[in-house]
Formats: sequence, C-alpha cells, structure tokens
Amino acid sequence: MLTKTFTRSLAASLLGLVLAASVHAQQAKPQVTILATGGTIAGAGASAANSATYQAAKVPVDKLIAGIPEIGKLADVRGEQVFQIASESFTDEHLLALGRRVAALAKQPDVDGIVITHGTDTLEETAFFLNLVVPTEKPVVLVGSMRPGTALSADGALNLYNAVATASDRASRGKGVLVVMNDEIFSGRDVTKAINIRTEAFKSPWGSLGMVVEGRTYWFRAPVKRHTVGSEFNIETIKSLPAVGIAYGSGNATDVAYKALAASGAKALIHAGTGNGSVSAQVVPALRELRSQGVQIVRSARVTGGGFVLRNAEQPDDQYDWVVAHDLNPQKARILAALALTRTTDAREVQRYFMEY
Repeated sequence: MLTKTFTRSLAASLLGLVLAASVHAQQAKPQVTILATGGTIAGAGASAANSATYQAAKVPVDKLIAGIPEIGKLADVRGEQVFQIASESFTDEHLLALGRRVAALAKQPDVDGIVITHGTDTLEETAFFLNLVVPTEKPVVLVGSMRPGTALSADGALNLYNAVATASDRASRGKGVLVVMNDEIFSGRDVTKAINIRTEAFKSPWGSLGMVVEGRTYWFRAPVKRHTVGSEFNIETIKSLPAVGIAYGSGNATDVAYKALAASGAKALIHAGTGNGSVSAQVVPALRELRSQGVQIVRSARVTGGGFVLRNAEQPDDQYDWVVAHDLNPQKARILAALALTRTTDAREVQRYFMEY
C-alpha cells in the first residue's frame, strides 16, 4: 500500500514539474508588440497582377497578424494601430507621436521587442529618427513591403515574420533601431530605399548587419555610430522639431528654392549637392547671406551608393561656418539637423553631431 501511495505521489510530482515547465516555457516566449502605421505592407490592389498599382494603408494590423499564424511560434504578439497612412504623408508630428509610443513601450517589462510596420517611402527617415531618440537596448525593428498583400509573390508576410524573428532575438539587443527587408537586417542609420519597384529595394552603402533565414538571425557586423542609449537626444525632452528644408543641386541651379525655404521659416537648409556636396557659383552668395541671418547650412550629396561629403573640400566650410552631412543622405541629414537644433545653434556643435551620429 505504501509503495502504491509513494508511486502515485511521485507521479503527481513529476506531472506537476512537467506542467510547471510547460507553463514557464510559454511564459518565457518573447513578448513582441507590432505598431502599425500603414504603407504598402497594409495595402491592397485590384487584382493579383497589381504589384505596383494599389492603395496603401488599407489592411488593419490584426488582419496582418492573423494572416501569418507562424508568427505565434516566434513570440507572443499583439498589435496596435498607431496610424493608417501612406508613408510619404508622414510629418514631424507623426515622428514625434510614434517616438513617444515606442519609448513608452520599451519601458514596459512585458515588452521584449517592438516591430513597426511602415510604408517604404520614408521608412528610412523614421528608422533614423527613432535610432536617435529612443533610449533602449530592446530591439526596435521597422519593416515594410514593396508589394501589397494581394499581389502575386507578395513580400510583406515574410518580411513581417522576419521582423518579429529579429525583434524576438536577444542578439538584436543594443544594435540600435533596425530595418528588416528582403531577408536582410540593416542599421536604421544608414539604410536607404535605393530601388522603387523591386523587393530588394533597401540598401546600405556599408552593407547589411546580417540576415534572417527561416526565422533565425545571422549577424556579421554591428553599428559603431552613436544611437539609442548612447544618444544625447531623448524623445521625452523634445516637444517639437524646427523646420528644416531640402534644396536640390543640379545643372543650371539658382538660389530661388533656398531663399523661399528660409523665408517660409526654415531654421536649417540641407543642400543636396552634386558630387562632394558641391554648390554652384550662382548659389553660394545666397547661402552665405542666409547663414549670416542665422540659418544653418548643411552640405549633403545627392549621389547614391556610398561615399561622404568632405569638410572644406569644394567649399571653405570653416570660413563660411557651414556644416557637412558626412555620409548621411539629404533626407537623413534633415532629421539630424532638426534634432541638433533642439539643442544648439552653434555650427561647430552641429558638425560634431554629424560626425558622431
């Protein structure tokens, strides 16, 4: 009788341990929040043949998640619809609102990673902004798609699956804000949309950080520029962003756009210059005059594929008190310039930000 009682007790204890281990395993699954903002990944076309002609920002986040049941094997996922817009319509107010929500979620102990679905047109700008202002080591991953979910060979579902896999991986911590597209993991700092109609649209002049294959991440390098917890910028202290304009350099360029942007209230102007951020002779006097009025002048380059603007090459930046954007493209230079101006109006200090971030 004692033996039977002992055996039953032992069996019950073992069963309890198994059940406890099972519950712990379920609780140990990463907790990932998906913030949806719209874009092509939430788009729909009139037919399966429409991969470039469609309406963006149509599908709500719950349907996106429900369409990929395999995500549940990677993490416990919940969705939140922050915006439902095409990303070309993103404003600084959208950036600030999104940044505050990401920062708040990152503080929650029940959130291990954050994924943001986003239209591809300005995805790189949002990624860079968040990379600068959200002080967290938790993975923050932006993802989009080049084709709507209704298209043949749609890329959104796998991109989102890969983004959740990346946000779930502890190896993603501390690498800054990331962008996952077409199986590749990029730094939000230097990735850019380089192609507009193919799935391998996103590139970095310095290469990807790694890849995602069948739900597993493979890393090859890490960012070295300052970001997130190492950044001097914090979304909690930023109430608004000053206006920063971009003017495009080209043959036969004039100073009309620069003067108009400054007259409309721009506190800084990004010159998207040819070559090494070159400025045409017809434009230099206007930029010098605007700088004397307090407008920051930042020389960037319209070229793609790598390289950077050298200070005091092409133009005497020290003499003119101008700034160079280093390797940041014009749209990313706009983001950093706006953030810089929330802290200083000293061009030398602004230049430091461009070199360190």
